Amino acid sequence: MSEANNSEAQSELVRGIGLTQATTLNMIDMVGVGPFITLPLVVAAAGGPQAILGWLCGAVLALCDGLVWAELGAAMPNAGGSYHYLKEIYGPRSLGRLLSFLFIWQLSFSAPLSIASGCIGLADYSVYLWPTLGRTLFAHTFHAGPLEVSVLVMPATWLAIATAAFVMFLLYRRITVIGRLAELLWIGVAVALGWVIIAGLTHFNAARAFDFPPGAFTLSPAFFTGLGAAMLISTYDYWGYYNVCFIGGEVKDPGRTIPRAIVISVVAIAAIYMVMNISVLGVIPWRELTTGSGGHNNYIMSIFMQRIYGTWAGRAITVLIMWTAFASVFSTLLGYSRVPYAAALDGNYFRVFARLDPVRRFPTVSLLALGTVAMLFCFLRLADVIAALVVIRIMLQFVVQAIGLMVLRARRPEMPRPFRMWLYPVPAILAIAGFTFILIARKNFLREIRYAVAILIVGLAIYFIRSWRRREWPFPAADIEAGTVG
Repeated sequence: MSEANNSEAQSELVRGIGLTQATTLNMIDMVGVGPFITLPLVVAAAGGPQAILGWLCGAVLALCDGLVWAELGAAMPNAGGSYHYLKEIYGPRSLGRLLSFLFIWQLSFSAPLSIASGCIGLADYSVYLWPTLGRTLFAHTFHAGPLEVSVLVMPATWLAIATAAFVMFLLYRRITVIGRLAELLWIGVAVALGWVIIAGLTHFNAARAFDFPPGAFTLSPAFFTGLGAAMLISTYDYWGYYNVCFIGGEVKDPGRTIPRAIVISVVAIAAIYMVMNISVLGVIPWRELTTGSGGHNNYIMSIFMQRIYGTWAGRAITVLIMWTAFASVFSTLLGYSRVPYAAALDGNYFRVFARLDPVRRFPTVSLLALGTVAMLFCFLRLADVIAALVVIRIMLQFVVQAIGLMVLRARRPEMPRPFRMWLYPVPAILAIAGFTFILIARKNFLREIRYAVAILIVGLAIYFIRSWRRREWPFPAADIEAGTVG
């Protein structure tokens, strides 16, 4: 499809999302179930209350990378986000076509993983209300050479799958209606966050919260390994600040709305996370969080509230957190469903993904496909889903995009930029350094990197075979007609 036709098709989307709705969609995507279920993982990774460094460094990284997204999103406000950025930065008829295809290819795995993580988290919290849902029906680790996949099936797994299906049903409607639904969902998210913070601060024990183990801040190899593992998890919890960029074609006044929504989201959520996690550590001893006895860490906030107010409070916060997880799945699937659609419009993905509902004007096939794959990923373990998601996205999207911003500044200085990164290029360089640190400063870091490399190799093979058959870059038509591909 030509650029003109692509732009015309993009214009068929309705620009109905304002600043309030854009920020709301970002924040419910960022919160989700993450901070309510990953706190024990972060504390265990860091080895004590110094885990707050993981949240702090994660916030700085999110803000630096958010400024990358803000500049690119304001300059190129189309549905698809990174797909368009990578294509335009590296050349729509050369390397950019390959990189944008690889982005869509990895998204076929990382987007459903992200959606599934919210569904699994919701299901894990349901076990507090109905303990029989946590009974293990099947658990096995499958090996394929250096790769391994752990499958876990519980009655709660079926609730996770049903959640994904119900979200697909709710998103099957016009974007202006979805914006109002997002604001309604945010009310439950805000109540859950506010109650946890207030409960923690009013029952705060400073000695318990700051009970650092010996050598907690000694700059040893163990310290940096723990910080890297903690940052991987906190990075997952912060992700979502860029969600507005994926629906850029449906945002009002995108040059102003997109950057503001990103910065407001990061700053607000960072403050909330810091206060919330310190509050919880002031009630529940950190050593208890690292043991995970009885599977209680899967619904740690329910135990937190139960200890302060009693069982009724544990049940009430569980319902609110399940609401929050549901809201995150809603926002995440909404944003990602626009990306394969944008690539299909451009002729760089399966043509069927370009289909729009003729009345409600949203990408139907893309929505249903990502939601269905997410349902399959609900059979995986949550910790594995988070690690694989973060590593795949860092290697095949975030680092390439941050470098790309600097490339675009050098290649196209005249390009209109409604928003320009503050202190350029420092935030982009810090983002690249931070992501690289997360990749290598962890125990067994090669495990998830192998997943990303395998996805990259298969994606390259698919792209080059397809390009050879279609006579596209890097195989000139003249070479193919002559019988060579070199």
